[in-house]
Amino acid sequence: MIQAVVTSNADMEKPGRVEQRLTDLEIKASFTEDLLDHLNRLIVRQQEQIDLLTREVSLLRLQTASGHSGEFRSLRDDLPPHY
Repeated sequence: MIQAVVTSNADMEKPGRVEQRLTDLEIKASFTEDLLDHLNRLIVRQQEQIDLLTREVSLLRLQTASGHSGEFRSLRDDLPPHY
């Protein structure tokens, strides 16, 4: 068991191996930053859509509240004259 730990520590001390691991970590960090930026842009765009839809629902509620004043309205009233 101790032999395996010593061997793995010796492998890590090789300059080429450490350099490769550092390069791999830098690449992963770069991809992670890109992904985070993409997800942040996506969240901003989704929040803008949510805000727009919320405003539209509010306007529709105002229109229905002021337009109908509580009385029943048949869908046939909205049919075009050619039907």
